[in-house]
Amino acid sequence: MTADPVRVVVADDQTVVREGLVTLLGLLPRIDVVGAAADGEEAVRLVGEHRPDVLLVDLRMPRCDGVTATRRVVANHPDTAVVVLTTYADDESVLAALRAGARGYLTKDADAESIARALRAAAAGQSMVDADVQRRLVAAASDPRDRRPAGQLPEGLTPREVEVLRLIAAGLSNGEIARRLVVTEATVKTHVNHLFAKAGLRDRAQAVAYAYRMGLVD
Repeated sequence: MTADPVRVVVADDQTVVREGLVTLLGLLPRIDVVGAAADGEEAVRLVGEHRPDVLLVDLRMPRCDGVTATRRVVANHPDTAVVVLTTYADDESVLAALRAGARGYLTKDADAESIARALRAAAAGQSMVDADVQRRLVAAASDPRDRRPAGQLPEGLTPREVEVLRLIAAGLSNGEIARRLVVTEATVKTHVNHLFAKAGLRDRAQAVAYAYRMGLVD
């Protein structure tokens, strides 16, 4: 059976970018654009009107910026996930968006398949962060002096959960991890939920920084 399409509202103040994204996403399988906004205020209104699965939002917009729009959508429309697609990858922008509740963060040099993966992951309750952004998060959130010696398992995590954590830190999606470990995606989700609960992690971005601090990745 074909999965239901991911319903998306696009928000970007630049007309050429916004229309380009609508056209691009319209060509992708299982992606359905239900609205396009020129600023954060309109984005929040369209989310309330259409109840999409995902809001794909830029950060720098008039009237209401992407961080504020993200915070309002997360608070008032929790069934809609937010994915940021922006030119900005500086630490302040990334951390502000993730703290506001964004489930994904991509820069505008991302290709169509990466955007589609991020939208589908967000709609499924997962997080996806651009690899360059992940490295910035690790640098911002981790002090090398806090790293545990390599080879020691974090307290409470099983060897399999540590293996899954390493693969998350390498940027693999749940589906890719399942194929790598030759298990079902449902099994991977169970491992992810367990390790997130044990380590007090909210999303994959935090998992990357945690894996670095624990000495599990270089």
